[in-house]
Amino acid sequence: MPSLAAIRTSNASFKHSTSNPPVAVFVGGTSGIGKGMAEVFADNTKGNSHIVLVGRNRDAAERILSSLPKPDKGTVAREFVQCDATLMKNVQQATTDILARYPKINYLVMSPGIMTLDGRTETTEGIDKKLAVHYYARWKFLHDLLPGLQKAKDEDEEVAVMSVLAPSHGGAIDVNDLALKTGYSLSKAALVTPTYNDLMIESFAEQERRIPFIHSFPGFVRTSIASSSNSWLLSKTSGVLLALTRPLSVSAEECAQYMWHGIYSTANAPGAWRTGANGEDLKKKKYFGDEEQRTKLWEHTVQVMKDALASK
Repeated sequence: MPSLAAIRTSNASFKHSTSNPPVAVFVGGTSGIGKGMAEVFADNTKGNSHIVLVGRNRDAAERILSSLPKPDKGTVAREFVQCDATLMKNVQQATTDILARYPKINYLVMSPGIMTLDGRTETTEGIDKKLAVHYYARWKFLHDLLPGLQKAKDEDEEVAVMSVLAPSHGGAIDVNDLALKTGYSLSKAALVTPTYNDLMIESFAEQERRIPFIHSFPGFVRTSIASSSNSWLLSKTSGVLLALTRPLSVSAEECAQYMWHGIYSTANAPGAWRTGANGEDLKKKKYFGDEEQRTKLWEHTVQVMKDALASK
């Protein structure tokens, strides 16, 4: 495995085969890993890239966007799209807005997260909030923005999709309770969503065979996700936990370098990929799922989207 210094150098030297600045959309890009990936991408492209941050916090987004390097020539977009990803209607509005302004997209990075000790908490659309953020919203963003990714590929440009969650840290799933309406627990929700993401990228890779679709594990990253939790226990103890685990964790910038290494170097061909905390190929390490489950999950998700968008 290359050193972090070597990876930084390699990432910074990556050349995009397009005369126009590449377009990158970061869902969950206003904090944590998404913020780190947006900042590293802007640095690696020397400011010559269009960057769209999708999230809830406009103030945070504006601070990030204003701090990014400026291009050496011409103008580029630095844009925030507000979206509470717990609701699929919000995701649909966001994707409609993005495609209207960016019909061609080179990179879609999805890293929205939620940390809570609450049990099953349904949105007005009937979806558990944790499942919504860690799976359903990601499926919807990818499904809706796929035409933009395909347009970039049609023009022979670099294109990649990354969902940052937890490959090799999932578990078995129950095709009769994919929404966890009857067998919900915090541990179950934590185990099934990585498997759902594995199956999701495989399904999209089967439909679009020219693009790498990546499910990545970021490792232990120092972010504010625990401190912003609605759980009193998590929010109050987050500072102590970060201090105690600092020797075992990496910064968001370091994580982002490894994740971009996974995009630029590891996932070097179309298809479904699983990458680890150093951007390495995990192959089928601790993999769960099969073709039948993949099909049933896709059918289930399509129905969930129909129901959510039809709800009042």
